[in-house]
Amino acid sequence: MRENDFMNGCLQNHDSRTTRGAEPSVRKSGIVLLITMVVLLVLATLGYVLASRVASQRHRDSYIIDYTNACYARDSALKYALAALEDLNNVNLISRPNELDFSDLFHLSEQEYSQLVEQWVMELAKKQAASEGLDKSGITETSLEANDSNGKYTADSNLAEPNDSNQVKIRGPYGPSWPFVTEPVEFEIGSTHIKIETEDENAKYPAGWAIIDNEKVQRESQAGMQTFFEWMGYDSDRIKTVGDQLKQIASIKPFKVEFKPAVQRTAITTETPIPGRRGARAKRTTYKTTEVSPTEATTVQTSDFSKLFHSSLLDLQKLAEPTIISETRKESALKYMGLWGTTQVNINSAPRNVLEAAFTFGGDAQQIADEIIKKRREKPFENIEELKKELFKFSSSIDKCKPYITTSSNVFSIHVTAVNGVAKVSAIVVVMKNGGKFERISVLSG
Repeated sequence: MRENDFMNGCLQNHDSRTTRGAEPSVRKSGIVLLITMVVLLVLATLGYVLASRVASQRHRDSYIIDYTNACYARDSALKYALAALEDLNNVNLISRPNELDFSDLFHLSEQEYSQLVEQWVMELAKKQAASEGLDKSGITETSLEANDSNGKYTADSNLAEPNDSNQVKIRGPYGPSWPFVTEPVEFEIGSTHIKIETEDENAKYPAGWAIIDNEKVQRESQAGMQTFFEWMGYDSDRIKTVGDQLKQIASIKPFKVEFKPAVQRTAITTETPIPGRRGARAKRTTYKTTEVSPTEATTVQTSDFSKLFHSSLLDLQKLAEPTIISETRKESALKYMGLWGTTQVNINSAPRNVLEAAFTFGGDAQQIADEIIKKRREKPFENIEELKKELFKFSSSIDKCKPYITTSSNVFSIHVTAVNGVAKVSAIVVVMKNGGKFERISVLSG
């Protein structure tokens, strides 16, 4: 019994010594493994950071190259556009009878817009079928699908997009979609894609009307602004916010619609040496008097307000928020606002919301707008006297609106967009037509 106890005790002592001897070895292996894992993790992190920095630098270098190329192409395209300005002298308004009109599309929902287009295409197809001696009852919506290989019952080439018989193009006052004066031009300069678009700025609501420096028409100007923004779906709070921003601009410079010939005094300071006093010079101020014509005054105001309306004083981002958006349309208040200091609206090219705002200065705005939209589709108005003759019962109201309306446009904006790789740059040049010549009044680059 004692011998067994003795043997068990020896074995226990041996096991305990063996365990104690193994513990340091296990700990050392664990520490080594931990250190190895930490080192590998650090190396992996460093590798990731280095790779990210290299990729970021490459992306930055690539963007700089793309951006430089895009800027060069944009500037070249801008020179081309300015050299071709004389072509605007040959742009004419067109008649658009029996077509969908652009005037009221801005406030139609996508569903209303689609229904209007589908109904018009059906009517056009039936007219074409009738002229070809076909049975009208055989015309259905399915025969007008985009994949119809016959393409027999489509709008003509002026109204439908190529290869899509159901995609109707609604022409504007000059032929291209409103507010374009000419069809957008697209081409390549090296690896850069260029797009040039020319817009009719007299077809838009002049933002300066809301802050006209004339107490006699302030009530009408506020009513016109209210009309315009209500058509664009703005509530009273949003209209007030825009009005307050415009008032801030008015506190810097008042907006005028009519100018009279005026005399402008310009200070000229000269310095002359003082005899007997080395280095001393005497200053003398003289004044030069020049006559400023109404056209020159208008040009100066247009240039000044171009800068003010595009400053941080006016929240353009809010105005650009879409009221209607789809794959083919994007409507916003900004799209219909003239931010270049224009003073008059072209009754032949303005949509309904702008027309009604213009004729609030004389009254009967809705009725006059209705008549203008109806008549100009067949024949654009030559002058205001013709408008008064055609709308004789509203001649008194039209007379009151004469300072605010015209039948031809003289302010155009040229939008140049250049895309190269991941870089996109743009520029807007605004020109004013004076006689047969164009004067550049404002440039914005981005």
